Amino acid sequence: MATIFITGSTDGLGRAAAQSLADQGHRVLLHARSAGRTGAIGELASRSAGIVVGDLARAADVRSIADQVNAIGRMDAIIHNAGVYTRPGRGATPGGHAETLAINTLAPYMLTALIERPGRLVYLSSGLHRGGEGSLDDLDWKKRAWDSAKAYAESKLHVVALAFTLARRWPKVLSNAVDPGWVRTKMGGAAAPVDLDTGQRTQAWLAVSEDPAALVSGRYWHHLAQQQPASEAADPEFQDELIEKLGRLTGVELPQV
Repeated sequence: MATIFITGSTDGLGRAAAQSLADQGHRVLLHARSAGRTGAIGELASRSAGIVVGDLARAADVRSIADQVNAIGRMDAIIHNAGVYTRPGRGATPGGHAETLAINTLAPYMLTALIERPGRLVYLSSGLHRGGEGSLDDLDWKKRAWDSAKAYAESKLHVVALAFTLARRWPKVLSNAVDPGWVRTKMGGAAAPVDLDTGQRTQAWLAVSEDPAALVSGRYWHHLAQQQPASEAADPEFQDELIEKLGRLTGVELPQV
């Protein structure tokens, strides 16, 4: 039985993965953006290892989430599921960052650095990450005119690069990125072609499976199959520059080894 922390697990893919893992007998630590959102978890809450609360757009909350997780104990796996899609404008978090960057990139980076190292890390990306190249000159959208689709693509490129960075730097951790496809969730909409069960299956499998096919690191997955990611994500120079910039933006250093 494994213990798995899943960000953004009150609904959508995060909730579906939590349900699937709990049904398999694993202990799932849930995450809600606010105390008011915990009610949406329903009966799954009684079968969980607990619920941590915090808004990923707020750096102080992200630090609190890490503290809450660490107080419960070391996780066997963490699924970085939470994210936002398009935003009508750049927005600004309390720290002054673009909301898409803060939630989709800075939060998983900070949680990775601050939570006790698990055995497995899984980062939710998107096939759209292939349109995110060339982001490092203006990560925080302070110079460019806002482009919500581009910002989303860039953030999903960042998490693939983060997953690959960890695979390279932390050889004892299995770190992978997953494209769940266009899934019928609140974010994906009713017209999306992929059902929830299919959408959650790969990340849940990577988090707990002892299948030799799942015991790999530094790979990009779509529906249980490895795919080729954007070349930039797999470039160690891009990875290192990204990590250096994220460290400066957050004030949190990612451990080297």
